[in-house]
Amino acid sequence: MSRVVYLHVGAPKTGTTYLQDRLALNRASLARHRVHYPLGLHATHFRPALDILQRPWGGLQENVDGEWDALMRRVRRLSDTVVISHEILAGAKPSQVKRAMAGLQGSEVHLVYSARDLARQIPAEWQEGVKHQRKVGYARFLQQVQSARRTRATLWFWRVQGLPDVLSRWTKGLPPERVHLVTVPPAGAPRDELWHRYCRVFGLDPAWAPDESERDNVSIGAAETFLLRRLNRRLRRAGLPSEDYRRLVRELVVHQTMAQRRDMTKVTLPPYAYPWAQEVAEEWAEWVQGSGIDVVGDLDDLRPVPPPEDRRWVDPDRPRRTEMVDAAVDAMVALTLEAARRPDPDDRLGAKIGRAAHRLRQR
Repeated sequence: MSRVVYLHVGAPKTGTTYLQDRLALNRASLARHRVHYPLGLHATHFRPALDILQRPWGGLQENVDGEWDALMRRVRRLSDTVVISHEILAGAKPSQVKRAMAGLQGSEVHLVYSARDLARQIPAEWQEGVKHQRKVGYARFLQQVQSARRTRATLWFWRVQGLPDVLSRWTKGLPPERVHLVTVPPAGAPRDELWHRYCRVFGLDPAWAPDESERDNVSIGAAETFLLRRLNRRLRRAGLPSEDYRRLVRELVVHQTMAQRRDMTKVTLPPYAYPWAQEVAEEWAEWVQGSGIDVVGDLDDLRPVPPPEDRRWVDPDRPRRTEMVDAAVDAMVALTLEAARRPDPDDRLGAKIGRAAHRLRQR
């Protein structure tokens, strides 16, 4: 049985949510063209990836033991082209990479990694952390990123975003022609350009997957992120359970409310950090050129483009107060409407929130 497996390991914030959702939506159509995206009871490869990493994630305490092996059994029943994709795999340690690759023995494995310039990745990763209940400020986060080592990285940011480090861990034993780097197009590129780049790597015709994903990995502004950080601190002290945080805060407040606000002040890299980010991009480009791996896109896409000199930079740790108040009111409206939809004020969640509020007042 001839089988080619494209193992896409991220990085996070490189269009991975859109890619995975579109592959899942078009599974039947792709299978007719001998391209398979194997899924079990769950709609993504998150649980198998979490099984490889063996670490808690966003408060999830689910048992994922055996999920990777179960996915590998499904892969072995297939032929032709198979795509596996999840961005958290980029953070796997060498021993975890070894285990993951062992499950793919008997297949022609191609390793796919996607990357985006640091001027966009750093703000995006900071905001993603805040959406997962982290409280670190932007300046502190940036300082951690700049001061941490990028080779054999221990900081999660570099474990998943450090291009040479990730590929060095994942590509041992693979010839360069089976290692593919997809660069995320710069801002202003056609909306479907990244999707077409992924298609070229996987060897599929975009027309084989006609159904577009409606999901988007949303972002919020500086004031909204500051407000969420403060809310995270209060809710941590109040003891709101993680499952309720995911449903009420991350989904309702952040995704459905804050991310829909207009004219938000975008979180960007401070001007003083651009020379450093450009230097890292040059190191990456030199490493890629020396490695001989396949590049889909342009290495120039990884070079940060500084903003115009006359553009005022807004510090996300000190957002405009009026914007923060407006965001807070929007969040309160969303939560009030959600509470009004609950007919029983003494329901389980309402009681939990009441007890949490009481504990907070007692502090």
